[in-house]
Amino acid sequence: MRAKITYIVTAAVLVFYFVLVGSRGVLLIQNGTPVTVTFGVAVLILPVIGVWFLWKNTQFVRKANRLAAELDAEGGLPVDELRRTPEGRIDRDSADEVFARRKAETEDAPEDWRSWFRLAVAYHDARDTPRARKAMQRAIALREGRTTEA
Repeated sequence: MRAKITYIVTAAVLVFYFVLVGSRGVLLIQNGTPVTVTFGVAVLILPVIGVWFLWKNTQFVRKANRLAAELDAEGGLPVDELRRTPEGRIDRDSADEVFARRKAETEDAPEDWRSWFRLAVAYHDARDTPRARKAMQRAIALREGRTTEA
């Protein structure tokens, strides 16, 4: 729940920033000189890119949460079996052991979105966020029946 609240607050701050920057871009364009119009258009590009990025990330999170809910209903969510340090951080060797099992599971069933979901969680636990995201994207694509590249 804490992550959800953080995401919502961050998204709200970004939207406020986009509106603020967009209004400055409009003011520059309204000034009417060639230089200010050029800068105004350039400034308006930033919020457009930001809104697109925020939208894509929000869609990704919603789809991943839907998969998690479905997997939970099936009783297939990965169990947290990781050892932790006294500070509460995940033990690296423990994460590597779980990752090896999840990777083997995914290699045995490469077209099962469930195994890709669990692999994404293992990548995340091993602190490999880019690969976790790719694995989750693959799980989403497989669940939606879209073809994926190997």
